[in-house]
Amino acid sequence: MAEETRTLDDLKDLAPEAAPAEPEAPEPQIDALGRAYATGKRKNAIARVWIKPGGGRYTVNGRDEMTYFARPVLRMLIGQPFVAVDRTGQYDVWCTVTGGGLSGQAGAVRHGISKALSLYEPGLRKTLKAGGFLTRDSRVVERKKYGKRKARRSFQFSKR
Repeated sequence: MAEETRTLDDLKDLAPEAAPAEPEAPEPQIDALGRAYATGKRKNAIARVWIKPGGGRYTVNGRDEMTYFARPVLRMLIGQPFVAVDRTGQYDVWCTVTGGGLSGQAGAVRHGISKALSLYEPGLRKTLKAGGFLTRDSRVVERKKYGKRKARRSFQFSKR
């Protein structure tokens, strides 16, 4: 049983281990037509979104953004991801939306645009994530319960 005793001088001779390499940035996921695709969801609405470099046109279900989302608040909502990363007017958006109402559909389009943008330019993911654009808003309408007028509202009580 020969035990080796090492000193600090012996440890100097050991080769330093290679430092862990920095993780490589993920590559953009772009199809043959130069577009990035993502699916966005909000309430009961589902949006399939494609983005590609362009002049900033939005096409929703074959119609212009101004006619589909007539309220300015909804148009502002779907433009938020581009404003957050300073890419306003640099991408064309083409999407199809099903289910839900206009507010839920606008939220689904915003979620889809954010995901597609992070796939097209992976460097923007950190900014979009910090802004909360990549997280699906899981709030949905609560179901109606029996013995109630709505989900929680009771019938009006009268003593007579």
